[in-house]
Amino acid sequence: MEVLAETIRYFLCTPMNTISIYVTDDHPMVLDGLKNLLESEKDFRLDGCFPTGKDTLNALEKKLPDVLLLDINLPDCNGVDLSREIKKNYPKLLIIMLSMHNERAIIASVLNNKVNGYLLKHSAGSEIIQGIRSVINGETYLCKQSHQIYYDSRQTGPDVIPSITKREKDILSLIAEGYTTSQIADKLFISTHTVESHRKNLMDKFSASSMPMVIKFATGFRLI
Repeated sequence: MEVLAETIRYFLCTPMNTISIYVTDDHPMVLDGLKNLLESEKDFRLDGCFPTGKDTLNALEKKLPDVLLLDINLPDCNGVDLSREIKKNYPKLLIIMLSMHNERAIIASVLNNKVNGYLLKHSAGSEIIQGIRSVINGETYLCKQSHQIYYDSRQTGPDVIPSITKREKDILSLIAEGYTTSQIADKLFISTHTVESHRKNLMDKFSASSMPMVIKFATGFRLI
């Protein structure tokens, strides 16, 4: 009878539909906070914590969780690019991006990768829990602040993170370092006309009215 009673208590206290979660973040304090938060929910199970994109990809090859909480800034890769790769290989995996960035273009780029949620790292614990439960239920979840930013039509700059060529990146980096058009032309062995054409293309791509604005956006998007 005691064995039967224990078995009954076990099944009554153990959630039948446990949500398996991976966390990818290289900040120990963030990880500790997330661990404590996730462990406070009876139906959440933290099955793995990983500091890099490479570690995450290796873990996903062995076992898929239900939800991946993914830091947008990792020491070995860009979280936006990593989310695209993961979604391509594991389209059913639910990904919630964790980010310090509140730029509309970054949020839009993440959502274009079919990521299921976007949470700013200073979001309240209740928002993180709500985000996980929302994506499990098939919804796309944005925390309150990122939702306001994403749907704010007054936001300036590009709609998504622009794709720039290697040459454009080289020129942009030199402009950021203070090189003039003629100096860039000499350094890259191209004409000043070509440099000016790249400048114009960059301003168009970033929906910017000046190169300082382009540099500001590009730096914020970690393109340079």
